[in-house]
Amino acid sequence: MKLAIQQAQIAEENGDVPIGAVIVYKNQIIGKAYNQREQLKDPTAHAEIIALTQAASFIESWRLHDCTIYVTLEPCPMCAGALVLARMDRLVYGCDDPKAGACKSLYNIVQDERFNHRLEVTGGVLAEECSRLLQKFFQRRRYENNQQS
Repeated sequence: MKLAIQQAQIAEENGDVPIGAVIVYKNQIIGKAYNQREQLKDPTAHAEIIALTQAASFIESWRLHDCTIYVTLEPCPMCAGALVLARMDRLVYGCDDPKAGACKSLYNIVQDERFNHRLEVTGGVLAEECSRLLQKFFQRRRYENNQQS
């Protein structure tokens, strides 16, 4: 999770919401990414999606069995769906996302029994640190927006 937090800090340095993700396969990091929506002008450029692409390229398969993803914020519906479709084994995330979380807060896509695959989920890992990073980012953004008004 510490490496995911480092990735989130890179996102922040690049003007994006500080969310980071790391994918591990057999004790090896095979994907690591940060949010790049602002950089790439792409609504799908979430840390999880970019890390999934890297991991699939490494394994040379879209099926990411035996993989764990560590992400600083509870995944949104798009990312949660992608984790299910990738057949990821495990999700470990930092803080809950009460506005868009799709693994506990609003929905639980990754453990929905109607899908043919479910993930093991552990939430709250370094939650305070992950949450603080997001809070500081949005406080700074609100301050900057108020200065421009």
